[in-house]
Amino acid sequence: MRRRITFLSSLQAQNLYFNHQFRFLSIPIEPSSLIEHVPKTLKSQKRIHVETSSESVRRDIYRCNLRISSLGRRGDIAGARALFDQMHHRDVVTYAAMINFYLKNDDLPQAESLFKRIPGRNVVAESSMIDGLAKAGRIDEARRLFDKMEVRNVFTWTILLSGYCLAGQVENARKVFDKMPEKNVISWTTMVLGYARNGFLSDARIMFDQMPARNTVAWTAMIKAYVEEDRIEEAGKLFEEMPQPNLYSWNIMIKGYLNCRRVDRAISFFNSMPERNPITWTTMVSGLADNGMIEDAQKLFDQMPTRDIASWNAIITAYSSNSQMDMAQNLFESMPERNIMSWNAMIDGYAKNGSHHEALFILILMLRSSVEPTEFSLTSLLAKCDSLAIGMNMHDLAIKLSFVFDTCLSNALVIMYSRNGELSDSWLAFTELKAKDFVSWSSMILAFANHGCGLHALEAFAKMLRCGTQPDSVTFIGLLSACSHAGLVEKGRRIFDSMMRGYGVEPKAEHYCCLIDILRRADRVDEASLVLSRVPECERDSAVLGTIVGAACKAHGGIVEDLIELEPLGSGAFVSLANGYASMGRWSDAARVRKMMRERKVEKVAGFSQIDLGFRGSHVFFSADRAHSQQEEIYEMLQESLLPQMKDMLCCRQVLFSS
Repeated sequence: MRRRITFLSSLQAQNLYFNHQFRFLSIPIEPSSLIEHVPKTLKSQKRIHVETSSESVRRDIYRCNLRISSLGRRGDIAGARALFDQMHHRDVVTYAAMINFYLKNDDLPQAESLFKRIPGRNVVAESSMIDGLAKAGRIDEARRLFDKMEVRNVFTWTILLSGYCLAGQVENARKVFDKMPEKNVISWTTMVLGYARNGFLSDARIMFDQMPARNTVAWTAMIKAYVEEDRIEEAGKLFEEMPQPNLYSWNIMIKGYLNCRRVDRAISFFNSMPERNPITWTTMVSGLADNGMIEDAQKLFDQMPTRDIASWNAIITAYSSNSQMDMAQNLFESMPERNIMSWNAMIDGYAKNGSHHEALFILILMLRSSVEPTEFSLTSLLAKCDSLAIGMNMHDLAIKLSFVFDTCLSNALVIMYSRNGELSDSWLAFTELKAKDFVSWSSMILAFANHGCGLHALEAFAKMLRCGTQPDSVTFIGLLSACSHAGLVEKGRRIFDSMMRGYGVEPKAEHYCCLIDILRRADRVDEASLVLSRVPECERDSAVLGTIVGAACKAHGGIVEDLIELEPLGSGAFVSLANGYASMGRWSDAARVRKMMRERKVEKVAGFSQIDLGFRGSHVFFSADRAHSQQEEIYEMLQESLLPQMKDMLCCRQVLFSS
């Protein structure tokens, strides 16, 4: 007869262990002097009564612990705590359960409060507290609690080891590992992962090779480390050596090959798999789409034996990423069920493809379907929104939904208001942001630069450095652009020179373009020409050449051919070249360039202003527009009303940002 083995949950095991170890501690021990004076008949009755009472207490504690465990697993922490407070008797398992639930919900203060109240601490409760402190980034406190423990087991040592790895303190983790009185496969695997996730892949491999016994988790951890570092060949070799690859390791390899654009290899692995799960199919669908094989992704999606929400979301995201929103919309409408990711995929897809009103319509449908949006739902639309009316509606909605204006959402507001010309509102959104990251600072610096406030951009950069935030490539584009608009030539050159030397940021085409523009505006043509000669061939695109051509066409007679070769149909290069010739009085050359534009049917897009009318659309006024039906009223309003107001707003802006 086959024996049936029942596996206990960790909490059930703890209950059994502690009820066994401490079952006699809850029985009150009476003084022998009093017992001696009790008649024999009453002695036996009293003994039976005491034993029955203690058993009843233990049963009540056990039932309450199970109930607390059930409530905690369902996420009802308040209900679990209410039951905890109602209990007349508790054991260490009761406290450990509540502490664990608080830690899982990132409520460390409540966990600490209960931990201090435990009447008799044990290794389980102390290990849970060490784990919570380590995950909260308080590794020093976790170590102090560890050092005070009277009893430790391999599980406790491994928790501290994992905490050091999580904090990036691999050397301290290794010291703990070397001091461990005993190690198991989990300890070894934790150390391998610690090395790998902190960038010490060679040390991780040495540790892996030294393992006395390796399980599937250890093999998979090492393979995943190679994949995450894009060392797919080494991952493949290790995978071939793996005794029994599981489904998870197969999926890791497929994802790794797709990320490295080894699509043929990924397809080969997919076809060779002994079994597949929905994650496998979804990974392949997303990977094929990311590699531009949208039709193959659709065919694979149609072949899926079962489709879950994740697979539907993957194919919808694939079509939206390839600007095929009609197909994405059809699939979205065909979904048997949707989750928040489905709605967000559609909103983000329409927003990225410039269809902001359609994205707003999806958001409205989402609200009507009683699906509450997340911060991402609004952030994805705000980040791309060029309509002030829509952006302000998103802002109002975030307030009504009581969203926490975290860094991502506030950054999106800064960008949205700046893009729509509301620099003061952009500044207010920035100043109210408590946790500013490099995106926050870069967005505000770009906002100042785009609105001609060069000095304010430089001041913001100085504050950014004082806060300890490191700039990135986008930050320097904003700074150099600000210097260009403000005429700060020397400051711009110093900032450009400090990029690589001071901050390790490699200059790209955009940065060279900004520096050339700074020198061009200052009529320093020879220096601009020298900068152009320093531009690497791979970065010498039409944007760079187009920027310098207006000022340096005399020094670079052959630049016309370069421009036409790089951008044969683009108007920017031709217009810059024609204007440059005209500024030097070379009218025949300017006419020749204009003739080339006509022959090649290159048209310059006229400058225009746009007024947002909310949900009624927008109104556009082109530069030097004399064909507009209300052109007389427009120019009259410009001269008599708008220009004076713009001057007043400029003065107010200087006061606002100086405060």
